[in-house]
Amino acid sequence: MSEDVRLVAWVRGRVQGVGFRWFTRARALELGGLSGFALNLDDGRVQVVAEGPRERCEGLLDWLQGDDTPGRVDGVTEIWDTPRGGYDGFAVR
Repeated sequence: MSEDVRLVAWVRGRVQGVGFRWFTRARALELGGLSGFALNLDDGRVQVVAEGPRERCEGLLDWLQGDDTPGRVDGVTEIWDTPRGGYDGFAVR
């Protein structure tokens, strides 16, 4: 059985105004078993918080770092932590 983790990722590049948060939510739902959110930050980045099985969080991170995202991703900074809970599904904020 896989351990549950918390992934917090900050995505830099042209990631606002291109549907990035909505596509991130769709990818999280497609992977299944993830809860959390995607949020536009004032500095132009998108913050993604995902909790769930490690391999699914890693799958979401791989997608965030890949070439299949909307807009243009220049880089992703991530931290890993223990889940905090409290999310109902995966939201766009």
